[in-house]
Amino acid sequence: MGSGLLNVSFPRVDGELRAGSFPLAELVERFGTPLYVYHLEQIEERYKAFGHAFREVDHVVAYSVKANGNLAILHRLGQLGAGADIVSLGELYRARRAGIPPERIFYAGVGKTEEELREGLKAGIYAFNVESRGELERLDVVAESMGEVAPFAIRVNPDILSPTPHEYTRTGHAETKFGVPVEEAFELYDWARGRTHLCARGIDVHIGSQILDPLPYFDALSRVVGMVPRLREAGDELDFVDIGGGFGIPYDGESRLIIEDLARVILPVVRGTGLRLVLEPGRYIVGEAGVLLTRVEYLKQVGTKWFVIVDGGMSELIRPSHYGGYHAIEPVVMPSPRDIEVVDVVGPICESGDFLARDRSLELPEPGDLLAVRTAGAYGFAMASNYNARRRPAEVLVEGDRLHMVRRRETIEDLVRGETIPWEVPGEGGAEES
Repeated sequence: MGSGLLNVSFPRVDGELRAGSFPLAELVERFGTPLYVYHLEQIEERYKAFGHAFREVDHVVAYSVKANGNLAILHRLGQLGAGADIVSLGELYRARRAGIPPERIFYAGVGKTEEELREGLKAGIYAFNVESRGELERLDVVAESMGEVAPFAIRVNPDILSPTPHEYTRTGHAETKFGVPVEEAFELYDWARGRTHLCARGIDVHIGSQILDPLPYFDALSRVVGMVPRLREAGDELDFVDIGGGFGIPYDGESRLIIEDLARVILPVVRGTGLRLVLEPGRYIVGEAGVLLTRVEYLKQVGTKWFVIVDGGMSELIRPSHYGGYHAIEPVVMPSPRDIEVVDVVGPICESGDFLARDRSLELPEPGDLLAVRTAGAYGFAMASNYNARRRPAEVLVEGDRLHMVRRRETIEDLVRGETIPWEVPGEGGAEES
């Protein structure tokens, strides 16, 4: 099963985009807009592509929950055997709530609190990926207070400047907040060896996101695997190496990172080491399997400039504004031929940075038309907000001829849930006595 031959999630049939058995316009009639739609079959196929490509070595695919943490998606991936790469207490809760066993959970992130370390230990996760001396020292204190032994890996920063589309997504070079340099990593393993409540279980590296070339992974993995003999000689019985994620997918016609090519490059580095290989794909599994549907509200022409104003914006999909991310946009139902104009597709948020596309050639839509924003399954809903007191959208999952609403649209009441007006008279405006 070549990962370059996987099913298209949302094909156009008789002029209309579909998901499985369902025309996307029909989903809008049932659930409104803005609306996220996910295609389960492609999610499953993308996950299985890793198992096929890396079948020669012991490995675990620890899905990166931050890409898309919907419980239904997590549950299905867990059923297929996936683990979880988590970065917060909330993601730990999501992974466990979805049934992913703790022995397949890896806890990353640079700012773990005492509460997060404690809850991770209570859950019995497989390992903490430690990012600093201070974190390792805190983990030791927390583990000692609980009478536990904390399994950990050091995230090594190999000082590799990865070719990624944006500076924010390069995490493997010396100027980022992530990981520790090689020599400091050795020092931390040495220090931990004398602590009775710490146990070195592996070694970790992550060099960035949206990487399309397998060679940077080879460089990074070679460096950290090259550290293992010295650590084992000193007494660390390491059993895994975590290569991280960041495997690139096409947004603007570029090629994807072919997982079989990645396997051919890095398997020789792992084979024979006795180390389990941990991979942390997120975007690669869910990115192309999601689409954001939005409705055109107005057209606005200022001089020669056209604005297509839609009901979804940066509160639903912040990647274009935050990363300069490109998402293909097309009509859900192909209209009769219209003039092609260069337009900005913008949302309703009171920010100049609220846009889904800039200077995009598009057949000029009409108010009421539906647009599909492609490749929105990763870092779409996961980064959505209530800015401008907007309700976050519903999420729908298509499974062949079955349709599941896996998150309802938020209500107006949801926007103020948990808030109080402390001086309001009890009984007026819904206030309750404290």
